[in-house]
Amino acid sequence: MNQTGISEFVLLGLSTQPQHQNLLFLLFLSFYVLTLLGNLLIVLLIRLDHHLLRTPMYFFLSHLSLADLGFVSSTVPKILVNLVSPIKAISYSGCLTQMYFFLTFGNTDSFLLACMAYDRYVAICRPLHYTTVMSHKCCLVLACGSWILSALHSLLYTLLTSRLSFCSSWEIPYFFCDVYPLLELSCSSTRLIKTLAQTEGVVDILGPFVLIIISYMRIFCAIMKVPSAAGKRKAFSTCGSHLTVVVLFYGTISCLYFQPTSAYSAQKGTVTSLLYAVVIPMLNPFIYTLRNHDIKAAIVRLWEKSRRFQSK
Repeated sequence: MNQTGISEFVLLGLSTQPQHQNLLFLLFLSFYVLTLLGNLLIVLLIRLDHHLLRTPMYFFLSHLSLADLGFVSSTVPKILVNLVSPIKAISYSGCLTQMYFFLTFGNTDSFLLACMAYDRYVAICRPLHYTTVMSHKCCLVLACGSWILSALHSLLYTLLTSRLSFCSSWEIPYFFCDVYPLLELSCSSTRLIKTLAQTEGVVDILGPFVLIIISYMRIFCAIMKVPSAAGKRKAFSTCGSHLTVVVLFYGTISCLYFQPTSAYSAQKGTVTSLLYAVVIPMLNPFIYTLRNHDIKAAIVRLWEKSRRFQSK
């Protein structure tokens, strides 16, 4: 419950110059449209193509695309509204709601990337047991677990933040509601939530990352044992897209969340958050499709089905 009577916050993370706002509006709108189209295309292709849907890597990719859709939709629409509005406000309840969904979808991304790394490990290091280990039931459990753990993690931080008091300042030097900016505004004790962020929060993000590192260390060792150069290239090519996304995702969030709260900078946080909350979800569909023969083949099959349907 809001203990201070504050009904809204003002988001000041983006430029207030009119000429900049028009350019930023077009830029964010372009990013958002590309993100929606790219991720929706991946979800539809995988859901409509039985072969892709029954393949664990693409099953997880469809969930990753859904999470990215929610990720950008939790922030960008409000950014677009504020860029064309003279008042850059968000209601108190809207701020907490935005924070909850932003954390949920962001954490789901992290867990799903770990699931995809485990899938690659089993495929390369235990190929004879792949269909048994990565059964459809196992994939469902991993995907559901990713969503549920992320939702509970986000609920914890949202409930703790809702108990903070905001005495005088309600201007957030940021473009959306996140934990650190709200902690900076609070005039009540934030020791508990800061301690939690530096312990449970780091484990929540670092845990999946450690699993990814371990998986790829074992994958690398297995690939190095492959005698032919062509075999090594083929094995590495199956991991290239996922590795690129992992580096981009964890490289940006580590700059923001893996630091003491005393070292937090609103300007640095804004730039970093723009990268992982807006730019990376837009890039993911391109990374996974540009050199992916299965996705391209699915597009061709879907196109041929639509043509046959139209000819009837």
